[in-house]
Amino acid sequence: MDRTVYEAAGGAAAMLALARAWHRRCLQDELTAHPFSHPGQHPQHLERLAAYWGEQLGGPAAYTGALGDHSGVLRMHSGNGAHPELDEAAQACFALALDDAGLPPDPRLRASLRDWFRWATALMGSHPDDAGAVEAGLALPKWGWDGPEA
Repeated sequence: MDRTVYEAAGGAAAMLALARAWHRRCLQDELTAHPFSHPGQHPQHLERLAAYWGEQLGGPAAYTGALGDHSGVLRMHSGNGAHPELDEAAQACFALALDDAGLPPDPRLRASLRDWFRWATALMGSHPDDAGAVEAGLALPKWGWDGPEA
C-alpha cells in the first residue's frame, strides 16, 4: 500500500521545513509579504501551519487534536475579499519552497503537493466576503495521492 503524501514528503520534520521555507519565500515576495508581515501573528504560527498541513496530507491529528477544526482556520482566512493574484503568488512561492525545504524530488510527490496547495488555497478563499458565513464544526478535509478524499 502506498505511503501517504505526508509520509512520502518526510513527515513532521518535512512539513515544518516546508512551512518555514514557504513563509520565507512569501516574505521575500512583494505581493505575498503583506499578509505575513503584520504584527500579532501567533508565536507558533509555523508549527501550527505544519501540523495543519501534515494532518491534511495524511499525517497524525496534531492540529485538530490540540488546536481546532477546519472552521476556525477558514474563519481566519475569510472576509478579506477575493485575491486571485495573491493566491497565484502564494502558490508560486510554495512551488519554490519545495526545493528550499529539501523535499524529495519525486515528480509524483511534487505534483501532488502543488495540486494540493492549489486546492487548499481555493478552500481558504471560499468565504471571501464574510467570516461569519463559515459553518461551525467543519472537519479537516484530507488530500491523498489522487486528490481530495471523502
